[in-house]
Amino acid sequence: MSALLWPGDDRAGDLMSDAAVLAAMVDLERAWLAALVASGIAPASARHDLAGLVGAGDLPALAAAAESGGTPVLPLVELLRDRLGDGEPARWLHRGLTSQDVVDTALVLAARDAVAAVRGSLRTQADALVALVERHRGTAMVARTLTQHAVPTTFGLKAAGWLTGVLDAVDELAGLRFPVQLGGAAGTMAAAVELGGPEASMDCYAATVEALGLGKDSLWHTRRTTITRLGDAAVRCTDGWGRIANDVLTLSRPEVGELSEGTGGGSSTMPHKANPVLSTLVRRAALAAPGLAATLHVAAAEQVDERADGGWHAEWATLATLLRRTVVAGAQTADLLTGLRVHADRMAGTLAGAHDDVRAEQRTMAALAGHPPHDEYLGHSAVLVDGVLARAARVRQGAPA
Repeated sequence: MSALLWPGDDRAGDLMSDAAVLAAMVDLERAWLAALVASGIAPASARHDLAGLVGAGDLPALAAAAESGGTPVLPLVELLRDRLGDGEPARWLHRGLTSQDVVDTALVLAARDAVAAVRGSLRTQADALVALVERHRGTAMVARTLTQHAVPTTFGLKAAGWLTGVLDAVDELAGLRFPVQLGGAAGTMAAAVELGGPEASMDCYAATVEALGLGKDSLWHTRRTTITRLGDAAVRCTDGWGRIANDVLTLSRPEVGELSEGTGGGSSTMPHKANPVLSTLVRRAALAAPGLAATLHVAAAEQVDERADGGWHAEWATLATLLRRTVVAGAQTADLLTGLRVHADRMAGTLAGAHDDVRAEQRTMAALAGHPPHDEYLGHSAVLVDGVLARAARVRQGAPA
């Protein structure tokens, strides 16, 4: 899979790709067919693992054929039945399911893998940031508000702020749920009940859930919080990473020079440049992600009847694009942080040069309190840093962030 206009897309591999979603669709069909047999609804002769029947080479034909029915499920089922040939597996394949069951569950399966990749990047980011915070908790620098010098701070505290955003993202991903969609044509499981009765149909449902390792959740065919929560979690991640990238972009300007990327990118015409490419690409993702998540919310609000005409369809590529870009941005942020260079001498020089201005508030407060200004003006910086480090330690031990 290539994306010429989204540099770094290859970092996501096959995650949320057409091939991954196709494989997940087949996984559901396989699990459901096995569950039909295990629950006694279908005969034992209907069992088939569907292995090798379809693959990435079938994607162009399936994509072209999807237009006539509005989903890729119809041509997929037809292709599977054709390749199964005559017999019970072909006869029982997909019975009791509908196209939304297959698409929704496949997206959830693919999303679960993408989220796992993002979690790995967050762990790397947290480790790198803990090291930065500990190393630079006493590295003094100027705090800036509305682009101007404000008061003294430390780079350790700034990095602790970045770390807090990463830990917030860890929390957000931990709260996600990955449920199957097995409601049938109108969310009632009527076809499955008709095939095997109430008890056997629920056994079939439970067996499918177990086989796929997903959660149970009824009636979400038009209640799209499963999808919007995935989108919101992705944006929470890119928000935090964008904040880091913006700081690096600002502080790596030559006239500031307090930070720099470990390996800057080059210019096509200016050999002296070492552009902060990773920060730029991370910021790009942070700018693009909210709009994609907004589309998911609009699609959720447009749900109608028992399956929406367009609102449902708008989710598929939007969610895939958003999660894939989040995986990429997460990996890029991890590389940015592990290679980040901190120029403490420039920080100290800027602070010294602005000494009178950045101590103005302190002098006012000291005069009001009736005592000379203290040597430091860092408030509870140390306490704040300790709190963030303690939270990070809990996360490293597997506790909630």
